[in-house]
Amino acid sequence: MQQLIRERLELHGWSYGEVARRGGIPRSTVHHLATTERMVRMPQPATLEGLAKGLELPSETIRRAAAEACGIQIYAGPAADGTADPEVDTLIASVQRLSPEDRRHVTALVQSLLRRGEGDAGGDSGRGGSGGEGAVGGPAGGAGA
Repeated sequence: MQQLIRERLELHGWSYGEVARRGGIPRSTVHHLATTERMVRMPQPATLEGLAKGLELPSETIRRAAAEACGIQIYAGPAADGTADPEVDTLIASVQRLSPEDRRHVTALVQSLLRRGEGDAGGDSGRGGSGGEGAVGGPAGGAGA
């Protein structure tokens, strides 16, 4: 996220204030997102939309960059070889039906599990899961900047 924002600012000669005005978000928010290497939680959806508008980028690009900065992997569908993991598909479908508050709780749980499993070779943490592939970050409407 940090690199993406800085690249856009440099490319177009924009200031934090210009991006903020175009996106309808506070200058301090743009500055914070541009200077924070690892965000603790996902910014609010409205913040991401405003940043996308201010930087003249697709919302999906900003959402993915924010998720990556938080250590969340966004589910991109079945693997390139066409195989699908039914557990992941079920989890994604279920998460989308949760309230925003419940999704924040699920996101926090997933982030905690991913951090715990970072030292494990398979990312499985020995819990009988389907491995570290296709980790879920989903549409996290978490609180943030």
